[in-house]
Amino acid sequence: MNHGWSYRERVGPDAAGLTVLEYLAATRPHSTTAEWAGRFTRGEVEIEGVRADPAALLHAGHIIVWHRPPWDEPAVPSHFEVVFEDEAIVAVDKPSGLPTMPAGGFLEHTLMHLLRQRFPEASPLHRLGRCTSGLVLFARTHAAGSALARAWRDHEVKKTYRALADGVATADRIEIDAAIGPVPHPQLGSVHAASAGGRASHSVATVLERGADHTLFRVDIATGRPHQIRIHLAYAGHPMVGDPLYDRGGVIKDRPGLPGDGGYFLHAEQLTFSHPITGDTLHLRAPSPAALRTTAEASLSDTL
Repeated sequence: MNHGWSYRERVGPDAAGLTVLEYLAATRPHSTTAEWAGRFTRGEVEIEGVRADPAALLHAGHIIVWHRPPWDEPAVPSHFEVVFEDEAIVAVDKPSGLPTMPAGGFLEHTLMHLLRQRFPEASPLHRLGRCTSGLVLFARTHAAGSALARAWRDHEVKKTYRALADGVATADRIEIDAAIGPVPHPQLGSVHAASAGGRASHSVATVLERGADHTLFRVDIATGRPHQIRIHLAYAGHPMVGDPLYDRGGVIKDRPGLPGDGGYFLHAEQLTFSHPITGDTLHLRAPSPAALRTTAEASLSDTL
């Protein structure tokens, strides 16, 4: 079991007039009202540092804390490869199935927790979906983190992925500019998907190889919206093979899975950026898994 965690939130004006039980049940639909009521009974919920009564009325600015007791986390792959390290940054090749950062049922079974056992000061500069493999970059100093955060905002960090998608693409190159924003989800309340009211997003998908009923794409992204590649390929008519969440058009399926569910093949293959201290251009690469190699690459690998 892990060591438990305290979730802290300052509520906004929309919470005013609701009881704390009503608010938590409405905004945390992963648990039922009865489950939240049990947490109050066990003294796990506080308002302004005092054990909360579930019938207490909320006001804007109130601070709610849920002290979640230790729990058993799902098993995940715990291995990863360090691709590059120096005194300023560290880049690792994350396996599919390992969450990048704590969320949901994962706290210590995450790349961040595991990496900090070796590099206690490491802070992630971005994240990959749980079932996306490949390169994740961490800063080891405040100066490095600030410089790379600026580079990310200015779109100076080049990110290249590989993705296996349904259908045989007719065009060799597809530019996708669908906006991405929150849409309703029956279990989570909302998830990101193609949305006219969402944020501007841009991807370029280039065919690496065509199969009988699928296409292997290289995907370069200029923005980094949640699940951007999964959404954009689906929007272009090529949802990812095995994706439990997104359907053609970049919308969620009629009976959608959860964002962290696996089954799809997506790999962050390359990162290109200027070193935050030296200014040197770095080209980092994480070899693609077997499912995302071209026939020629697979043949070459077999002969080595």
